[in-house]
Amino acid sequence: MAGGAQIELWHAEKVATLVSVAPAPNGIRYAAWGETRIPEADLEHLVGAVPITMSEALTNRAYYFVPLAITDTGETMIAPAYSVDLGDRAVCHRNAVFGAMEAVFLSTRLVEDRFGLAFEFLINVAHNFVEAAGVPDSFSSLVWSQAEAQVRGETSQDAWENRRRAQDTRNGQKTIDERSRTAFFESSFSDALAVYMLSLAVDFDYHDLREREYPLLAAPALAERLRHVAGLFPANPGYEFQVLYRRKG
Repeated sequence: MAGGAQIELWHAEKVATLVSVAPAPNGIRYAAWGETRIPEADLEHLVGAVPITMSEALTNRAYYFVPLAITDTGETMIAPAYSVDLGDRAVCHRNAVFGAMEAVFLSTRLVEDRFGLAFEFLINVAHNFVEAAGVPDSFSSLVWSQAEAQVRGETSQDAWENRRRAQDTRNGQKTIDERSRTAFFESSFSDALAVYMLSLAVDFDYHDLREREYPLLAAPALAERLRHVAGLFPANPGYEFQVLYRRKG
């Protein structure tokens, strides 16, 4: 294994300049650089899970799969290979802007499995899409009806906290914090998009997404959200959306 001192870091802009980025069949722009250890077929399948109906909102985005993305004195640096020392300094992803293009550099060597990389990529895609396109009113209505019905749990820490603040009780009276409610719509929609696309890309158990700080959203409520998202953004040819409550065998 190469030592950290033997691996030269590259400026993210230099990597973006040298690497050829081309749109996938679904319109998502991406490229791989360095010793990512991701088979090309696996990467194509992962990127292809993004519904083509989402791609127009992401035309100014490019996703770079690199071994490690590192922040060094405020600059985004890229390692072409992995070392333990550089791994300790790396982050899951870094964003950078080059002219009209917004780039997302994803560290492929910080995750141990296909599931981890898929979720990191797709949660970034989901956030980027919501930033560009916003949240459909129909989805906002759905999740707010669930919140008002006190459906258990949420899909992320951000969604849980925003929902709690949106329904805060002050001086014994229930009030609605509109800023928090908007943030709840955005975070829950990003989560639902990411989980939906993840279900298209890999086979996983919903409880793999559990974190300790908040209760996970009840499965029937999540299924309702995912079916709604699937209706808005149908799966691309070759991908299938299914909700299975129990695994066979």
